[in-house]
Amino acid sequence: MKVTAFIRKTAKKNDVSSVATIYFRLRDGKKDIKTASELTINPNHWSAEKQGYKDRVALVQESDKLALNNHIRNIVSLINANYTSEADSDWLSETLERYHHPQRFKTEEEIAAETKPLFIPLFDEFLEKHKLSEVRKKNYRVVKRGLQRYELYVRATKRGQKKFVLNVDDVTSDMLRDIWDFFENEYVYCEEYPAIYESIPEARTPQPRGRNTLLDCFSRIRTFFYWCKDNKRTTNTPFDDFPLEECTYGTPYYITIDERNKIYHTNLSRHPQLAIQRDIFVFQCLIGCRVGDLIKMTKSCIINGAIEYIPRKTKEGRPLTVRVPLNDTALEIVERYKQCEGDKLLPFISEQKYNVSIKRIFKAAGLKRLVTVINPTTREEEKKVLYEIASSHLARRTFVGNLYKQVKDPNLVGALSGHKEGSRAFARYREIDEEMKKELVNLLS
Repeated sequence: MKVTAFIRKTAKKNDVSSVATIYFRLRDGKKDIKTASELTINPNHWSAEKQGYKDRVALVQESDKLALNNHIRNIVSLINANYTSEADSDWLSETLERYHHPQRFKTEEEIAAETKPLFIPLFDEFLEKHKLSEVRKKNYRVVKRGLQRYELYVRATKRGQKKFVLNVDDVTSDMLRDIWDFFENEYVYCEEYPAIYESIPEARTPQPRGRNTLLDCFSRIRTFFYWCKDNKRTTNTPFDDFPLEECTYGTPYYITIDERNKIYHTNLSRHPQLAIQRDIFVFQCLIGCRVGDLIKMTKSCIINGAIEYIPRKTKEGRPLTVRVPLNDTALEIVERYKQCEGDKLLPFISEQKYNVSIKRIFKAAGLKRLVTVINPTTREEEKKVLYEIASSHLARRTFVGNLYKQVKDPNLVGALSGHKEGSRAFARYREIDEEMKKELVNLLS
């Protein structure tokens, strides 16, 4: 079997503008097949003996001569390597087509394997395909915007990185440490590089992030890498050398039943709007839901003297219906606002205004008890006045803490609070106080 290259066109002696197509011919016994390639040459530059450029050709760059000659040799080698006795003219045409346009013949898997997976587009795909509640997607998007700003920061500050983009194959543990540093100091960088924050803005100016917040951000990035590996988008596992520690939380604090009742009976007649929010807070203390679920509650959630709802955190996974019987105080509050506009259960306001109102309510009720908290930025203990740190989530902790103090059964309390069985988060809502310790020790008497 023999393969040769040839041309069919001739040109006048001084003609340097004509172009001839280069053909390839395969001969094997009686088999003689030919096909055109996409290579061309001026006929006066062609050497039939060398099957390429003549030795001395003016007006043609040496690199161009070398490139064409290499293409011819490569095609001849390809034909020789893949030839079988069944080869025909169609096979020869396809062989040249594969040489000139290899992408046309690659599978989706081969193309994907050759393409560097960019981080941000993959992150968008992860958010679209991975089962996440809307609340969690919102939190992941905050991380995504932070990573987009990191790309801009690297381009602006590091030499030779003006076209830097993240991709999952190139992220290393050292790069994760660099991203950590960026996230930790972003509140400084936003003043030094305002253009970055004009390109990828946030609803509010970046604030100092505590270690728990950073760990939470990076646990989401780690989850994204797990998804990429499970879906064969990368084999890169940078978190193998970047372990994440557990978040550190202070001793859970909540208000007692007496303090809750004190709030409920505080005279707020001079502040009627504040009195409404006080009633809503007390109602939340009595059903233990998250504020996002509270705001969405309607009159139809009341069924046979109990409130029924599906927590937003469980809607995307295994939907869990939580049913909490309403005590006399809760029923009294519901009755008080039964004429509330539309189908809303209570006259809710925005979460932000609700939290501001709660602090004012606590101060009006004289709740000045000092509590020990962990500073989220410094991780040091601090003493705070209760009304300074009161928020809607305190209502949920109050529900869980006071119930647990009575029944001491996390699964029973979790059935009312919406915590799944064995939830590690549950421990952040209740405290083993001194009275409970004494009761346990007395069991040994």
